[in-house]
Amino acid sequence: MRREKAAARMLSGRVDFLLSAPQLKFLPEPTVPEIAFCGRSNVGKSSLLNALTQRRSIARASVTPGRTQELNFFEVGEPTQFRLVDMPGYGFAKAPVAVVDKWKKLVRSYLRGRAVLARNLVLIDSRHGMKEVDREMMKMLDEAAVGYRIVLTKTDKIKASHLERVANQVADEAKKHVAAYPELHLTSSEKGMGIDALRVAVVQDALGADALG
Repeated sequence: MRREKAAARMLSGRVDFLLSAPQLKFLPEPTVPEIAFCGRSNVGKSSLLNALTQRRSIARASVTPGRTQELNFFEVGEPTQFRLVDMPGYGFAKAPVAVVDKWKKLVRSYLRGRAVLARNLVLIDSRHGMKEVDREMMKMLDEAAVGYRIVLTKTDKIKASHLERVANQVADEAKKHVAAYPELHLTSSEKGMGIDALRVAVVQDALGADALG
């Protein structure tokens, strides 16, 4: 409980938008650790970022798949202790090939070349389970040797029996990926389920296991 309160204080303090990077040359200086969030379009990434930071609009939720085509950076702490990175949503079925190729190039280059990237969070909509595009993203992370946590979102939208089945399937899939963290995070941004534990994980991934005492 102490760690949860400490993490909540940190993420409810200063969290400011820094910049959007449509290309690698616009990335901020790699001076502090970064925690990146990725997932299919409309997986609930913006809502999760808002819930973690106890804000309404740190990251604007969009109903238009593929709206975010840039890496968006947010600074946490005063002075800045680490950054949250909102990555472009993937799996946009109707996007032009050129847009998808641009996304892949930006994300792959960021993952492979960002020494301060401490952890990635892969968000999966619990209503739909893991899709092939999620596996492709996880493979990209495996190849980049970037450790990642899998976060199931919108768990309040399905029955407990369905959630258990999806969680088991995702956990089994995660075992096939060398960079996947073994523990799943089951969350609901709307109901607050699993948010406290995920805050602790984010802060400790960024600043170390002893960051919260």
